[in-house]
Amino acid sequence: MTNAPSPCNVLLIGTGGREHALAWKLRQSPLLGQLWVQPDANAGIRALGRPCDAPFTARERFFLKSWLDKNEIHLVVIGPEGPLSEGLADELAAPHRRVFGPTKDGARLEFDKSFAKQVMRQANVPTADGRSFTNYEAARAYVDARDIPLVIKASGLCAGKGVVVCSNHREASSALDRIMKSREFGEAGATVVIEERLVGQEMSVLALVDGRSITVLDPCQDHKQVGEGDTGPNTGGMGSYCPTPLATETAMAEITREVLVPTVDALHRDGISFRGVLYAGMMLTPGGPKVLEFNTRFGDPETQPLMARLRGDLVDILWKTAGGELDQAEVDFDPRCACCVVVCSEGYPGTVRKGQPIEGIEAAEACGGPDEQVVVFHAGTTTDPEGKLVTAGGRVLGVTALAADLPRAQALANEAAARIRFPGAFFRRDIGHRVLGAPTAASHRD
Repeated sequence: MTNAPSPCNVLLIGTGGREHALAWKLRQSPLLGQLWVQPDANAGIRALGRPCDAPFTARERFFLKSWLDKNEIHLVVIGPEGPLSEGLADELAAPHRRVFGPTKDGARLEFDKSFAKQVMRQANVPTADGRSFTNYEAARAYVDARDIPLVIKASGLCAGKGVVVCSNHREASSALDRIMKSREFGEAGATVVIEERLVGQEMSVLALVDGRSITVLDPCQDHKQVGEGDTGPNTGGMGSYCPTPLATETAMAEITREVLVPTVDALHRDGISFRGVLYAGMMLTPGGPKVLEFNTRFGDPETQPLMARLRGDLVDILWKTAGGELDQAEVDFDPRCACCVVVCSEGYPGTVRKGQPIEGIEAAEACGGPDEQVVVFHAGTTTDPEGKLVTAGGRVLGVTALAADLPRAQALANEAAARIRFPGAFFRRDIGHRVLGAPTAASHRD
């Protein structure tokens, strides 16, 4: 085993809420030397790290690699799916440097849903019946011939928005037109995957994988739709909580045995040593757990409650995962529950107004009793020319509360989120309602 250097210099790639949660946890490591971050990262990330002055465009990788060598970067942590799909992990790896995140071949599980379906079929992984299409007329004929509810997915990356759940033939036809003809999601819609619509509770199962070993993290449940009671269009994520009572011992044993292990083995047989996060979006159907889709990085907003609860040294954990030594890492979680509520800009997931002044973060983090904690993770934030915090996107902040149980964590997160003010701010108050009961009152406010 090769222990992480002490101090260990880290470059964190990514600019959003997931990366702020990772940066927050990395800063707690006694192994951490200098934490470098992207210069265009949100205000929360920039407050924790030093902006890297190297270029990040694909055409200028040589200069980024030279910068890594010059500044003695020991560990690169790649947060978002975009750079992974471009093969950044392949390009930045070096004998003297480790990269946390799968190679481009491994990342295909996320950025090519058709490929993921192929891997699952080969590995006998339980998933929805479906087919892939590159021809619109053939896809339309398939939809016309089906008399069951369908899910239409753009095969490429769509920032969590390229999946349309359809209740009837009219909705399926409309989704197909939007994705393949109108190219609502760009070239990501050149190939579509059309599946049967599964019924049940959804659960996010994230596992660290080092090519051989698998460590399953405490499962989460996220809420994608913008409105209370899971209504309205899909978003990048309106909130998440961890752990979920859906993760029974029986269900988790089945998911590990039937999904995670066979998938990693199938990749290995194809010469792909997967190192990073394997994220299985699961549907707990009456016939057992089935895979909805794979991601190949930490989820957002699942990372926020995961990092709030994680016990252990994140630098050491990521270093050992990237080096094939995960079995030597200590991964444990706080017994308390964490609930993350995402505060959004008016109009999200559509067009939003940026540059709105944000107030109340300190008041939000002051909520809670002696055995509770609130952490506000930045997502779409920046600073104006005067240095004041302003909005810079649709999902602005991830208000994450730690408490004894889910009802209290939900209530505390809502109380804290209500203290944050900017024009048009809104959030869902019912994160966790699928296991707690009926949703609460509407959350929009001035």
